[in-house]
Amino acid sequence: MKVSHVSEADHDIVTAAVAEAERHTDGEIVTVIAAQSNDYDDVALVWASVIAFIAMSVIALFPDFYQGLYYRLSGGWGHELTANQWLGTVIAVGVLKWIGVWLVLLWRPLRLWLTPRAIRAARVRARAIDLFKVGTEAKTMGRTGILLYVSLREHRADIVADEAIAAKVVPSIWGEAMEALIDEVRAGRPGHGMAEAVRRMGIVLAEHFPKSDGNPNELPDRLIEL
Repeated sequence: MKVSHVSEADHDIVTAAVAEAERHTDGEIVTVIAAQSNDYDDVALVWASVIAFIAMSVIALFPDFYQGLYYRLSGGWGHELTANQWLGTVIAVGVLKWIGVWLVLLWRPLRLWLTPRAIRAARVRARAIDLFKVGTEAKTMGRTGILLYVSLREHRADIVADEAIAAKVVPSIWGEAMEALIDEVRAGRPGHGMAEAVRRMGIVLAEHFPKSDGNPNELPDRLIEL
């Protein structure tokens, strides 16, 4: 099944922007867009475990209250629980809490919302680096490949550059391109954002790696969707 996060018009806009930028530089720009960079299963696991632990801790700290609640719910007919039975009850509550939270966090938007921003940023960066290593790194003669990666649900993006570019251009230089991109993505215009980021990346690349005669187009200009 074909993945589609953006429109055909967005594809055309980004592809045209890459082609135009590469007319002036030996740099090769690869653009990739994904719905989300990670499932954050470990985050859901931590939340479920923490809430289950808190639930068991509260019961352990206030046993008289919860034992009284048990007797009231049983209409006063419940037998007095032994220490082992009470421990089993506490553990059962913890397990049920864990399962309940895990089921709730199967709803991906909530899971993503509960993921700390620093973790989201790190996962997007890791995904960008993985994609760069597979499809861009050392794929050009002059080591002048550069990847622009956008992760829509995290509202995050990253730029990863090949060896020759990284040696001449400090990462902070890409900040203007990233800012323009994120503003457009948040406004629901990812294609325009990526195109503007590509345009600004092209200006930097043209300054450090101007177009030379006979330099082939070694990487795809088209927008790649994952």
